[in-house]
Amino acid sequence: MTQLKITRQALRKPYQKKRKSCPFSSPDAKTIDYKDIKTLSRFVSERGKIIPSRISAVSAKKQRELSKAIKRARYLALMPYLAG
Repeated sequence: MTQLKITRQALRKPYQKKRKSCPFSSPDAKTIDYKDIKTLSRFVSERGKIIPSRISAVSAKKQRELSKAIKRARYLALMPYLAG
């Protein structure tokens, strides 16, 4: 009898995908700034809602910073509250 070596990847179910890394956590990543509308608009849906971190793969700490920056940009009329 030969023993089979079972790896972690073999145990993972086939429909589970590998977790994406946070786009703001790498050392060369952009900082979150309310004036950078181009970066902030990537994390807002077509209807104007902030995309949740489970979809955008942003870490919890950076998601709080991101939502604060989006809300600040909306308050200063740099971004719309609703899609027109």
